[in-house]
Amino acid sequence: MTAARWFSQPYPPEGASAAEGIRNQLGRPELDLLTILVRESAQNSWDARIADHPEPVDYRIDMSTVSPAHTSAWRELLLAGAPSQRENFPLRETLRRGSIRIMAVSDRGTRGLGGPTRADSFAAERDFVSFIRNIGEPRDTTLGGGTYGFGKGIFYVLSNTGTILVHSRCRTEHGGYETRLIGCTLWKSYGAKEADGHRRYTGRHWWGDNSGGVVEPLTGQEADSAVRSLGLRPFGAEETGTTVVVVDPALDGLTPTEATDYLADTIAWHLWPKMISTSDRPAAMRFSVTCDGDNRPVPDPRETRPLNMFVAAYERTTGSDADRLHCKSPRRLLGRLGLEKRIMPPLEPSRASRMVGIEDIVHHVCLMRPAELVVAYRPGPKPPSVNQGYAGVFRADESMDEVYAKAEPPTHDAWNPQSLERPESTFVHTTFRRISEALEGLLSLGGTARSGSSNVALGAASSFFSGLVGGTWGIGGATAYSKPGTTAPRHRREKNGGDRHGEPPGTGRPAPDGNPTGPASAGDGTGSGSLHGTDHPFSPDIRGAHGAPTPRRRPRVQYVGDPYYEDRGTASLLVQDFRLPVLGRQQVHADLAVTLPGTTGRETDPPIGAVMPELVGWQDSAGHLHESATIHVDGGESLWRVLVLPAPDTMTEITVKVEAVKPS
Repeated sequence: MTAARWFSQPYPPEGASAAEGIRNQLGRPELDLLTILVRESAQNSWDARIADHPEPVDYRIDMSTVSPAHTSAWRELLLAGAPSQRENFPLRETLRRGSIRIMAVSDRGTRGLGGPTRADSFAAERDFVSFIRNIGEPRDTTLGGGTYGFGKGIFYVLSNTGTILVHSRCRTEHGGYETRLIGCTLWKSYGAKEADGHRRYTGRHWWGDNSGGVVEPLTGQEADSAVRSLGLRPFGAEETGTTVVVVDPALDGLTPTEATDYLADTIAWHLWPKMISTSDRPAAMRFSVTCDGDNRPVPDPRETRPLNMFVAAYERTTGSDADRLHCKSPRRLLGRLGLEKRIMPPLEPSRASRMVGIEDIVHHVCLMRPAELVVAYRPGPKPPSVNQGYAGVFRADESMDEVYAKAEPPTHDAWNPQSLERPESTFVHTTFRRISEALEGLLSLGGTARSGSSNVALGAASSFFSGLVGGTWGIGGATAYSKPGTTAPRHRREKNGGDRHGEPPGTGRPAPDGNPTGPASAGDGTGSGSLHGTDHPFSPDIRGAHGAPTPRRRPRVQYVGDPYYEDRGTASLLVQDFRLPVLGRQQVHADLAVTLPGTTGRETDPPIGAVMPELVGWQDSAGHLHESATIHVDGGESLWRVLVLPAPDTMTEITVKVEAVKPS
């Protein structure tokens, strides 16, 4: 049997990359190391899938402690030829401790690391060289998830010793199978005093067969024998794939059980598109996580809130109701967008959901390329309540894959248009703008969930979130509520005979379009928000042809639709459309107040230091803005809009009031 030993790479005269530089190529990502491990390793596994393979790619993570029966073999095999200085090679100290903790990340149903084992050999397939030898090679998988191969660095960074073992099985060029085993350490560069003087080393080390001048992996029976001695999981007779063993993994202060539970949850959040199966298509990947032999369940995205909303949104991208997002100049199809909105109880955020920025409310769009691996969860406007949420999925068109891939950092967790030149940067900027426009449509007029979403009765909805109801007739005025910063205002029912369901006062039945079909009830003149210009329903100074008094209709407000939000610069304004259907000169003003959530009282006089809603103005049908507090207008069918800047963290109440202007 070949005696495997460590080889430490010295700096050649022409120079080489230091280990620190390679380790730092991941940058300073916002995601934690365990999350990056899941994302990058699963992406590698997906890119290595076997074309037309009938079974899903099998991806698993096993956390374990090397058993006492195998500990001596780890020390005997992996200390041979190791550098003597602990600070230059921390694996030495780790192997001498009482227990050895490892994390094995493996895939099956993939190609394995095939091709030549030397970087100077030419071949079409270069998986082994790309993963073990070289750094920064461009991707060779069409529509693959990876780009420049920096993701493999996470294995070294996650190891407290910078050490991994790579165990792979691949097909040979002659159609057979070959098992390969090699060890790699990426730590830091150093200098050492040797017999012929000082020498500089890159900090890169390989463990394997040193007999040929270049460290080669153990292969065939020698590899299988070493795998058995180390207690690693062997391959089946016709099984291919790769296992990467991270020695002494950094768990970010978590216990092994906590870490594996987190890894299982992280898999669901970042790889759920690969877990979805349909009646005619199995899931693309199969996932499992264990800790010391105990299974740690991976959540089912179809059964887990709020991932089930993203699944529903994803399925919309494949249906007829998907939004096709385009860039107009240059003209290009960017991709497809699906949106899902639901009434839902507040979320109980997990460590994994917080890592992607989702707390108690989901208001995010999942970005993905055609490889259907989650890039990021892009936040949108917050809904009006913690009991309402929406999820979206944007899937880039295949023709645009290269553009979005170039916009990603090494960790593939964002699209950065600033890293691109035009017109490619324009495509990414436009993508974000089109998504924002679609979200405004989802949350604007009506604000109701699209077909297929959960629906509840209005009474239940009002207790869940700011539900929307139809227009109303009101005598003198009516009130609209809205929680600031949202796009789903809430109305309250009027007490003066009208209501917000489009039911005309005095009729007891709804009009077809929310307009009145009968006369307004005079009521008692004390309805919520009512204000009358006279105490009597007849005006004596208006007379008919025979001098008899002619009835004069009281001015009143007809609300058109529901209040909604409109962005004006950096502010979101609450807008209510209305008409003054009674003819004649009239005076209109707005009574603004706030209602705190969970209360029934209204405040028109703010406490010291409190913020109140502000009237921005009145917009006529021609688009002119009148900024005075009170306006004089002629009644008729013209549409008016009242614009209000809401008070933060309150329910804003708008009462439009009207009274007749007496002839002078």
